[in-house]
Amino acid sequence: MAGPAFRAAAVRVRTPATSANLGPGFDALGLSLGLYDDVVVRVADSGLHVDIAGEGAETLPRDENHLLVRSLRTAFDLLGGQPRGLEVVCANRIPHGRGLGSSSAAICAGLVAARAVTIGGDARFDDAALLELATEIEGHPDNVAACLYGGFTLAWMDGGAARAIRMDPAGSIVPVVFVPDSPVLTETARGLLPRTVPHVDAAVNAGRAALLVEALTRRPELLFPATEDRLHQDYRTPAMPQSIALVNRLRADGVPAVISGAGPTVLALVEDGAADKVARLAGEGWAANRLSLDAGGASVLPLGS
Repeated sequence: MAGPAFRAAAVRVRTPATSANLGPGFDALGLSLGLYDDVVVRVADSGLHVDIAGEGAETLPRDENHLLVRSLRTAFDLLGGQPRGLEVVCANRIPHGRGLGSSSAAICAGLVAARAVTIGGDARFDDAALLELATEIEGHPDNVAACLYGGFTLAWMDGGAARAIRMDPAGSIVPVVFVPDSPVLTETARGLLPRTVPHVDAAVNAGRAALLVEALTRRPELLFPATEDRLHQDYRTPAMPQSIALVNRLRADGVPAVISGAGPTVLALVEDGAADKVARLAGEGWAANRLSLDAGGASVLPLGS
């Protein structure tokens, strides 16, 4: 059986940062943010060349161990075969190890780029298969769903298969992220979670997660109660005490603030008119950034744009 044919031209893919959990929506809810990594992939005659600029330029591997390269290889296997060689250029802007979905961005960039550079890739590798494979590599679907689809996503596992739906967040909502200097490994943050939680806490989170869907899509005035969490954030305090303290301080001022993903970044979801004021509340030791909401998710762009 003949292997796939590949495009001669390079392909450029842009993937957004994401914030998962959003307070009560543990491992289910995700939001796509207007902060992006770009990757350019070209099929070459032989070998592998990886160039990295920006975040991770000093620490990321430039060989087959790079997560993006591993994702490319996995997708090419599904598409029918590997190209003779690859040239990969990464421009990284999403901070690593901060709870903003940098690994999901790399995974999704690799999968989307492999599909785009393969002739007939869209027919062989549809969006459902893309989500399935991204979830298999990442281990959970919340970040990769938001990265692939953009907007506000609800993801779940159904009989071992990843599923997700996309919703449009209210246009007046502005994400403000407070990024600390030091990272926290996702494995460390997950390792602090208890095996069981009180029934009353689970019940509160279920109600708040349901309310959060309404608050994020239609009624932003409900974001403060809708972002209450009792399942994971406080348990992670030993790994990120300053982040939990900032969340508590912002919430004491009435700001809908949560830990972004596994942390340690803090995310505030505020109305447009309050965003600049909220961004000034963190103080020293934090890089506060007002972001936009991303609507498009992972996308293939013209090389010159």
